[in-house]
Amino acid sequence: MSREETSLRRDATPRRYLMCPPAHFGVSYSINPWMDPAKPVDPQLALTQWEDLCDRYLSLGHTVELLDPRPGLPDMVFAANGATVVDGRVLGASFAYPERAAEAVAHLEWFRENGYTEILEPTHVNEGEGDFAVTDSWILAGKGFRSSPLSHSEAQEFFGRPVIGLDLVDPRYYHLDTALSVLDGDEVMYYPGAFSPGSRAVLRRLFPDALLATEEDAAALGLNAVSDGRHVLLPQQALGLFGPLRDRGFEPIGMDLGELLKGGGSVKCCTQELRPAPAGTAD
Repeated sequence: MSREETSLRRDATPRRYLMCPPAHFGVSYSINPWMDPAKPVDPQLALTQWEDLCDRYLSLGHTVELLDPRPGLPDMVFAANGATVVDGRVLGASFAYPERAAEAVAHLEWFRENGYTEILEPTHVNEGEGDFAVTDSWILAGKGFRSSPLSHSEAQEFFGRPVIGLDLVDPRYYHLDTALSVLDGDEVMYYPGAFSPGSRAVLRRLFPDALLATEEDAAALGLNAVSDGRHVLLPQQALGLFGPLRDRGFEPIGMDLGELLKGGGSVKCCTQELRPAPAGTAD
């Protein structure tokens, strides 16, 4: 192995994820540009694709906790939206659309039943990790389509971490996790066209070496990805991201979640990260 290859080698960190099987998944309403109730969904294929993602996490050494799906909540498979967990503290979600409101309750019940004690039920609309992305130094917070800008100060006060607000301007990228992904530490990839000019300037200042996605790869939801610091699981159609990720020492793993894409989500939407409390503290 060359010196250059050695310097680019990445280390994976075991993660703990919360996922929800798509037992009731379907597209019976439309609350984002990806959803079309006229397009049929294959429930068995959706389950198979979701199971492939879950199995891949397990094969990489990660832990997957399961949230029981509930009838009447077809979007519950998009578990990332139900809460944000940082340092073992749980900020619950408050959904912008009534169709998803009950999902927040289901998530909070799971956390209480699983020993979490530092839990905040939000005052303002936020859609969990859909609009909150956690780096080593900041919490990046999307607004413009779903989460309220007032949720940003609420998160900052609760987590005690600086929150950076980012304006989303393209309705296809209605959540931050469709336009930006955290790769490792303070390293991100994002699609500039999803953000306002001011927010693009902020991103350039904070992440001058970020991987920039093309419109084609963003439109494949290639930024709706999950990284463990080495392996990056992302939609297999986002072919243009594979080479640049490898050039940076990551190992991209293409996943087929085509059925779930009909609901407007992919890898990250299905995956909520349960970030542990720092060593020496309790959940």
